[in-house]
Amino acid sequence: MTTTTLALRRTMPILRFPLLMWGAFSLEAVAMATYFLRDDFSAAARYYLYIAHLSPIWFIPDGFGFICLFLFIYRCIIQNRSIIALVVLVWIFLSLGIGYLFLGNSTALASSFKMILPVFIGFSFCDSNTAAYKKLLLLMSVLFYASIFGVVLSAYWKAPWLNYTYEAFGVKRQAGRLWWAGSEQRLSGFCEDSTVVSLFILVGFVMTSIRKNVWWCLVCGGVALYALKLTTSKTTMGVLAMYLLALLVVRAMPERMRFPTLRMLAAWSYATILVPIFLILVFGGTSVGQKALLFSLVDRINNSWQKPFVFMSQLMPIGYITGCGVGCFNYPMNQFSNLTSYWVPVDNFYLVTFLMFGLPFVAFMFFVIRATLLTTDIYKLSLIFVLNIFSITVADYGPASGLLLMSFIFSDVFSRRASFVFQGGRTKRGYALHPSAAAQGVPAMAGATPRLNESG
Repeated sequence: MTTTTLALRRTMPILRFPLLMWGAFSLEAVAMATYFLRDDFSAAARYYLYIAHLSPIWFIPDGFGFICLFLFIYRCIIQNRSIIALVVLVWIFLSLGIGYLFLGNSTALASSFKMILPVFIGFSFCDSNTAAYKKLLLLMSVLFYASIFGVVLSAYWKAPWLNYTYEAFGVKRQAGRLWWAGSEQRLSGFCEDSTVVSLFILVGFVMTSIRKNVWWCLVCGGVALYALKLTTSKTTMGVLAMYLLALLVVRAMPERMRFPTLRMLAAWSYATILVPIFLILVFGGTSVGQKALLFSLVDRINNSWQKPFVFMSQLMPIGYITGCGVGCFNYPMNQFSNLTSYWVPVDNFYLVTFLMFGLPFVAFMFFVIRATLLTTDIYKLSLIFVLNIFSITVADYGPASGLLLMSFIFSDVFSRRASFVFQGGRTKRGYALHPSAAAQGVPAMAGATPRLNESG
């Protein structure tokens, strides 16, 4: 066999599907990076793009999301032969149709389609080893530091994009919203609002801490908590504190126990799906003053988590089974439909997703939880633990990066290994780590072969 023949064989996969790799970058990583950059600097980007008459640049990440729809089909359905991936794709498009019937106009349908595009980027990481995406992880570290800097800076400087109003698709918006919590201003840095920047501080810290030593985690964790206090995001502060505590506990364990403990924490974090139901049953009807510490939580219990189901019974009772379609009880319903008076902000990812997709979403989550027990990616497992707790009081559909991250942690349900197991294959009992897991380096909350140290 000649050298030329060998070279052609090595390059054939790239020739067959050239769009998957751009040099040292993969398509899904580039797509994720564009969303993260846009959303973490959303207020500044909106302001400067609008005044420079370059607003179409804002939609470049959505173009990547559309391309990744085909990447998802190729990678998860064709290559991995995942029946679950095929069913999910079909149900998403059926739900877009249901949403069109429910919301009643094509503008809402287009907005709903744009809203759901990030899931295909996250799903495309189905067989990924996150540690291999060095440049993406470096970007997450940069965004972590930039987010903290932006929050602290906004405490001493009034940015030009604060309360700047612009119009997009007939809807007036604000590039940066000036919000107050009691007598405290909710600082948002370079983002549109404080919830967005707090998400990037949280996720940036988690994905960076995995490669850092304990002292970095303690120092930068403390700085991150201070920045979150400036945003007045109590939920994110609590989640980051819980993660930091779990990190210290797991790192104090013998190395052989770290990875199993992390995967157990990730799997059990799905129990938080039941938290809204428990709180409604126990505290439903409770009343507190608007200045009380738990006012926002009580408001969610009495209004945000209950009213949508009351309205569903009035508008579309079959929606309890089929869902009311993509975009219902989400921003397409609020901005582009005639049902605005029925819109309620559903501050919980799993509740709002159930409202849109119905009982098929419950079946999907059953397989997602099972797939967690097969996952060997330290980054995904750490984010599963963090984002499930974070999503108790956050919908994760705005910004788009929130939905992208949720689909990212679900992606292993479409992996080749999960597809093999779910479709009748067998795997060794107690299998803990894929051989490639050693390449993931030093985890923050787990153990990986062949050897761990704290410094990375």
